[in-house]
Amino acid sequence: MISTEHFKALFDPRAIVVAGASTHPGKFGFVALHNILSCGYVGEVFATNRERSEVLGRPTLADLTEVPDGVADLVFVCTPASSNPELLRQAAAKGIRAVFIASAGYGESGEEGLALQSELVDLANQLDLLIVGPNGQGLVSTPSHLCAQIVAPYPPAGRIGIASQSGNFVSSFMNLSRQSGVGVSRAISVGNAAQVGVIDMLEYYADDPETTVGLVYLEGVAEGRVFADRLEAVCRRMPVVILKGGASGSGAKAAASHTGSLATDDRVFDGMCRQMGAARASSVAEAFDIAAAFATLPVPSGPRVAVVTTVGGWGVLAADATATTNLELLDLPDDLRSTLDGLLPPRWSRNNPIDLAGGETKDTVPAVLDAVVGHRDIDATLVLGMGIQSNQGRLEREGPFYPDHGLERIVAFHDRQDTRYVEVALAASAASNKPVLIASELSVADPSNAAVSAVREAGRYCFASAERAVRALHFMNERVRWLESFSTEPSPDR
Repeated sequence: MISTEHFKALFDPRAIVVAGASTHPGKFGFVALHNILSCGYVGEVFATNRERSEVLGRPTLADLTEVPDGVADLVFVCTPASSNPELLRQAAAKGIRAVFIASAGYGESGEEGLALQSELVDLANQLDLLIVGPNGQGLVSTPSHLCAQIVAPYPPAGRIGIASQSGNFVSSFMNLSRQSGVGVSRAISVGNAAQVGVIDMLEYYADDPETTVGLVYLEGVAEGRVFADRLEAVCRRMPVVILKGGASGSGAKAAASHTGSLATDDRVFDGMCRQMGAARASSVAEAFDIAAAFATLPVPSGPRVAVVTTVGGWGVLAADATATTNLELLDLPDDLRSTLDGLLPPRWSRNNPIDLAGGETKDTVPAVLDAVVGHRDIDATLVLGMGIQSNQGRLEREGPFYPDHGLERIVAFHDRQDTRYVEVALAASAASNKPVLIASELSVADPSNAAVSAVREAGRYCFASAERAVRALHFMNERVRWLESFSTEPSPDR
């Protein structure tokens, strides 16, 4: 029976073996060994090669029988399907508990491969082995500095746990992690999910102190009722974000040939996600937005939102975005309006969205943010326009007149101001335990912008647009409402 100890062997192994290490830099067995050795894993690493060829300057063993007894916990398999049954027997004899199988030629290749896959699972169960795959891309575990994958990237450490039926989407999510700085705890491609699948990984993540939100890509679900019940149990303990492929007829056909998945009815699946408390995303970007929000922001206590913006048009689009969500663009309370009247020029919007109308200064922005975020009637605040000053500073720094004519001084001032505004906003968030969402297209257009960098360095997420921030906040509030529906039961802390 698969236990927590099996998953610990998978994600936090004391030592690892790469079976089928290759001298060819284009082969899986070379890449997997390279990535394990290159990303900081501190456990012992063994590699097997039938010819005992040296790989990456390291000696190899002929097979697993030469691995010391009771030392390794995980074997990463890059050997042909035909040799894998014997490899499992050797692994079990050495005390190995977990096996990741990158090898293809199983259920995704037709009836014959499906039979081989079934036999492999039966053998693994007899040997008390956890096997992940086959036909998988690999796994990442940042607490153990482990990058056991046949592709890049390796993400920064963080709180998002990724589980996917497609290895490419593991890479997609981790690429966004690297770009944004919002890190990952664990990530795994389950491949054909012969023995364990995405839901098994989520159950482990839900009890993992390193993980606070699950991020999932699915193409199909077997035993839908069982999956739904298990998913609900996970969602009671942590937020789960799901991106699902195979919604169309052609997508379902592609899913079947990709991982052998049987696609489910999309409308039924959508309803199941809502009922069981999972957030269903519509795109890779939205899925990561939502997961990043859960990983880095306090949970809102309600739907009332304030928008603070340096430009009116951005506020208009943010207001439009809230209209299709469960959020409420709050009418400004009289006491807050009076406070802002004393801080801003008479031309400010005097409503929500709060358009500063050019009244942003080194003193007014902190005061406005403190007043808005800390107000008792506001549950969450969206801040737009951070980075404008340092964006101008970038143009001046890159122009032909820099650093003369006072430009060096003003560019440094712009950067300091934007950094300070972000720090004040996030300090207000921390003091009130309310989410403050910062959105700017500069997070994509110029990640080195001082405001964007300040958000990243604080461990927060800079959303690429107001609309995307609003959607993420909508799903956070959906979770609050879903948990509140269990009124007679204590709500989870996560």
